[in-house]
Amino acid sequence: MDTQTVHQGRNVKRIREILAIKQDVLATSLGLSQQAVSQLERKEVLDKPTLEKLSKALGVSEEVIKNFSEEKAINIISNTYNDHSALILYNFNPIDKWIEAMDENRKLYERLLQSEREKNELLQKLLESKK
Repeated sequence: MDTQTVHQGRNVKRIREILAIKQDVLATSLGLSQQAVSQLERKEVLDKPTLEKLSKALGVSEEVIKNFSEEKAINIISNTYNDHSALILYNFNPIDKWIEAMDENRKLYERLLQSEREKNELLQKLLESKK
């Protein structure tokens, strides 16, 4: 029996890649930098709070991250296409993740734009008071 050590960070990376989610998109949804996500993907064991956040961001259960293996994924895919009686439902959609990330970027842009508007108004008031 082969008892391979589970590398949770590597599992996160493979799941992210399968879902076609870039590190920076995942980082945005977690409120982290791309570099921080890269560091997480190098960790063999992830702490419980980090695992919870990652599972929510990726749209998979914590157990999927803990127990993911290439072999299991290949078996699931081959069984799905060879045996139509096996229905597998996934609770994630990479397009939804991309849309969420774009929405977060839009919100950030709007906050920055509002901040600049407020600065401009303040500067206008200062100029008018100097006249």
